Amino acid sequence: MITFRDRMARGRTHTGWLDSRHTFSFGDYRDPAQMGFRSLRVINEDRVIPGGGFPSHGHRDMDILTYVLSGALEHKDSIGNGTVIRPGELQRMSAGTGIVHSEFNHSKDEPVHFLQIWIVPGQRDLAPSYEQKAFPLAERDGKLNLVAAPDGAADAVTIHQDARLYATKLAAGGHVARELAPGHGAWLQVARGIVALNGAEMREGDGAAIEAEPTITVTAETDAEILLFDLG
Repeated sequence: MITFRDRMARGRTHTGWLDSRHTFSFGDYRDPAQMGFRSLRVINEDRVIPGGGFPSHGHRDMDILTYVLSGALEHKDSIGNGTVIRPGELQRMSAGTGIVHSEFNHSKDEPVHFLQIWIVPGQRDLAPSYEQKAFPLAERDGKLNLVAAPDGAADAVTIHQDARLYATKLAAGGHVARELAPGHGAWLQVARGIVALNGAEMREGDGAAIEAEPTITVTAETDAEILLFDLG
């Protein structure tokens, strides 16, 4: 069964410096029918103007992934990290017992466009931790490139849950397939372009919850970039 989440039905936060679209309930956007999917709790598509950003604020008991599509995002946190995240990199911040961080557009001239993803960890009260790794864009061409996994398998960033994130770029006409283990579900998020999921068209910003489907096939109708979550 595939349940589609239309991009135009997402929640929205729009301020002077931020335009954010919420796949699931977040902040002032509350929908009891959209509280996440399995351990995947948040997918926010954020656009921040030059120089704008999120001042210091706290989190706990959440694995937070940041995936930059264009521009550069500057990160600082209470455990001593200060980095800049760019396309081709993935950041993982495990809030655990508590962490404070800020995120600002690193550029004074160009906007930054990124996805922020929250995954509920399998254990509470972990020690806060941080990780950032480069995954060259060429390695994502035409294949499912594992970028986040339990225990950092295959040199992916570590997440504390039975969940795996694959990032893929497809040229028009290209395709990828993934078999799901018994009991697993999946979420597909279209970051760019137009694709067909098991024959059904999806566009940039669309998502889909996938249950009881032994195989997922994604075919690009245009050049596209997708994120695929395999969720236990």
